[in-house]
Amino acid sequence: MPQKNLLNQTFEFKKYISNGWYFLLVPSVTGEFASMVYNENQNTNLAFKADLNFESRTAQLYDLGYKSWNSGVLNYSDKKSIESLDSKVSLADEYRFIRKYYKPFWRYYILIIRVLGLHNPIKECTSFYKSRNMKFQGNFKHVEISEDYLQYNSKLITNKPKITVIIPTLNRYKYLKDAIEDLEKQSIAIHELIIIDQSDKVEEDFYKQFQISIKLIVQKERGQWLARNEAIRQSSGEWLLFFDDDSRVDQNWVEEHLKAVDYYKAEISAGVSISKVGEKVPENYSFFRWADQFDSGNALVHRCVFEKIGLFDRQYDKMRMGDGEFGLRAYLNGFRSISNPLAQRLHLKVSEGGLRQVGSWDAFRTKKLFAPMPIPSVSYYYLTYFDQKALNRLFFQGILTSAIPYKYKGKKLLMPFFLIISFLKLPISLYQFSLSKSKANKMKEEGSILERLTL
Repeated sequence: MPQKNLLNQTFEFKKYISNGWYFLLVPSVTGEFASMVYNENQNTNLAFKADLNFESRTAQLYDLGYKSWNSGVLNYSDKKSIESLDSKVSLADEYRFIRKYYKPFWRYYILIIRVLGLHNPIKECTSFYKSRNMKFQGNFKHVEISEDYLQYNSKLITNKPKITVIIPTLNRYKYLKDAIEDLEKQSIAIHELIIIDQSDKVEEDFYKQFQISIKLIVQKERGQWLARNEAIRQSSGEWLLFFDDDSRVDQNWVEEHLKAVDYYKAEISAGVSISKVGEKVPENYSFFRWADQFDSGNALVHRCVFEKIGLFDRQYDKMRMGDGEFGLRAYLNGFRSISNPLAQRLHLKVSEGGLRQVGSWDAFRTKKLFAPMPIPSVSYYYLTYFDQKALNRLFFQGILTSAIPYKYKGKKLLMPFFLIISFLKLPISLYQFSLSKSKANKMKEEGSILERLTL
C-alpha cells in the first residue's frame, strides 16, 4: 500500500526541489532498510563530522546523512530509530540546508513560495536571515570507486546464475539488431533473451540471424508494461535484466550488474545512461550509492522482488513513471537498490518507434495544446504516494521548464523570454492541469493494476 509522506528522515525543504524523491518517504517494513539518516554506530571510521552551524542534533544528523549519501556512504536505519528522532527541525536549519547544498535561486524561490503559501512571513524572513552565515558547498563531489570494489571477486558471477534479459520492441529492427549483437558479446553468458515484439508487421525471420537463443513473444496489444509483465511471467531466470531496443552496451555490462548486487548485498542494480558516445556519466550518478532512480532500460532485478511486490503497474501503460513507481514501491518494501555507475548503456533515444509512437514520454511537453499536463500517470503517481501539494509544486516547476525547447536548454539569456511565454500560457496550462488531475483521480479510484508473480 502507498505510504504516508512522513518527511522525517531528511530536511522537509528538500520537497521543494525534489518532489518525488524516494527518501522523502519511510518504509514501514520491520528490520533495516536503505536510509538517508546517518548511522553514527555504523560509520565510526568515517571522517564526517557534525556541522555545528545547525542548531539541533536532529538537523546535524540529517545533514550528515545527506552529505554521506552524496559521498557514496550506504546508510541503514529502521523505523524505530527514525521515529525516535525529533522530525521537526527549525525553519532556520531548513534554510541552512538549502544554502549549503543548492544555488542561491532555490533559497529565494522557497522563501517566495512559502510566503505566497500563507506561511508566517515574519518567521520565514527571520529564519532566512538567521541562515545567512551558512556557506555554499554544493551537492555531489567527485567520489572515487574503492579499490576494494574494483578488486572484488564475485562469488555470484562464479556461480553463473540464470539471467533473463527482457526487451520490448516496437518498429525498431534497425536498432534492435545492434542491441542483440551487444548481448551476444557479453562476458557473462545470458541464460534467456525474451523479446516482446509489438511492431506493425512482426518480422519473425529477423530473429533467425542471431546465435543467441531468443524467446519471441508477439504482442498485438501495445503497452510497455504489459509487454514487460508478460516477459516476466514467461521468464525462468533468477535475475531479470531489463534492456531497451535502442540501446548499446559494452561486453562487461551484465558482469558489472551482477558484481554490484553481490558486493552491496542488494536486490536491484540500477544502471546509468548516457545519450552520446564518449559522454561522461553525470556527477550524481558517477559513484555507487543508494539508488533514487529505476530505469527499466538498464536495471537488474532479483526475481524475489516481483514475487513480493508484484509486477509493473499497468496504470502507467503508454505513459510515464511506470519504472519510477516500481523503484519507489521496491524501496518502500525494504528492497535495496544500488545506483551502479559501471553498468552503463548508450541510450540512443531514437525518434521513431517505441513509446514515442504509442504514447508520451515527456510529462509536460504535450503533443496537443489542450492535452492533460502533466500526463495523467505523473499526477497519479504523486497523488498515490505523496499529496496534492507535491503535485502542485511539480506543476508550477514544470510549466516553467517545459516552455523551453530542448535545443535551447541551458541558454540563460533566453530564460526571461520563455518565462513570459509560460505566464501568457498560464490559463491554458491550468486547464490542462485540471484535466490531468481529473484523469489521475479516476485512475486512483480504479486502483493499481498489479499482477503477482507466483512462486
